[in-house]
Amino acid sequence: MDKEDKTRILILDDEPIVCKRLKPAFEKAGYEVETFTDSTRALERTREQDFDVVITDLKMEKIDGMQFLTEVKNQSPSTEVIVITGFATMETAKESLQKGVFDFVAKPFKIHEIVDVVRRAEAKRRAGS
Repeated sequence: MDKEDKTRILILDDEPIVCKRLKPAFEKAGYEVETFTDSTRALERTREQDFDVVITDLKMEKIDGMQFLTEVKNQSPSTEVIVITGFATMETAKESLQKGVFDFVAKPFKIHEIVDVVRRAEAKRRAGS
């Protein structure tokens, strides 16, 4: 599989440990991954490059996850957004789903759970294109 065929994932979480755990797991599964702990920098990157899947935390400094996912969906409606959060409430889940989020993963999560969600998002993108 050449670089062009690889699914591009952007991971944004202000906890570096989350990025450190997810990046190698997704790379091993054959994905191209960029990680960010700063929401402003991640947003700048999404303006330069389209990503197939964006995984974002909700509670962050500067731009929160809800603002971030809204911007990403505005720029690239076909990008699938997955929200990871330790502060899941029915309200935030509902709001993010209304904004077009693909799925919601509560922290703490197991790596295989989030890889499965990304695979489902990928399948949805393929079916839609």
